[in-house]
Amino acid sequence: MSKPSASHTSHTVTKLSLRQRLLGSLTLGCLLISPSIALAHPHSWVDIHTQVLGDEQHITGFKMDWTFDAMTSAYMLDGEDMSAEKRDATFQSIADSVMDNLLQEHYFTYFYDNEQPIKYKVSPGGKLSQNRMKLTLSFEIPLAKPKPLPQKPLELRVFEPSYYVDLAWKSNQDITLSPELAKHCQIQVINPEPTAEQMSYAMSLPADADPDNALGQLFTQTLTIACQSKG
Repeated sequence: MSKPSASHTSHTVTKLSLRQRLLGSLTLGCLLISPSIALAHPHSWVDIHTQVLGDEQHITGFKMDWTFDAMTSAYMLDGEDMSAEKRDATFQSIADSVMDNLLQEHYFTYFYDNEQPIKYKVSPGGKLSQNRMKLTLSFEIPLAKPKPLPQKPLELRVFEPSYYVDLAWKSNQDITLSPELAKHCQIQVINPEPTAEQMSYAMSLPADADPDNALGQLFTQTLTIACQSKG
């Protein structure tokens, strides 16, 4: 598929593209302004903060704070009414739209017990906030049913399958346990180790390339949660 010219990249298409990709991708219009960005995946970056929720016997879900890079944040707000009277409503409208799309994508959040996926309930909703040039989406993902503290470590991965968007914990301090879980559980982040060939392939993909939905897993971190059940 060939790239449209900047003159054909309308605000409507821009907003649609953003919403289709979590409101976290850079659109073609943005990429045409900054051509160097278009040469490689990813095209948008999200810093994750996660709290593992639960009590002394169960894991019950996750609290997420996703902070978008400044350019992505700017495009999320492009054309929106940011007047004092409408700001809160605008933020909530964007948050609702993002959450609706995340629901269709399993919140880009995958939780496993011995490689078996653990199901979620629908999130009760999200809130959008702004600090300087960056937007943060805050939301909770409740488990479908409380998960007893495991005998073997559980694994959590957060990724966008095509790696158009990079979602990452920047440090171990970006993940915490609820006070009750902290008495019995420990966490560890395992960073990915893609090969040179895989990295070169990702860097060769333009923004309008057909999605390769196997790519994201190659570049995603794995959070392990190891617990000792209450005796």
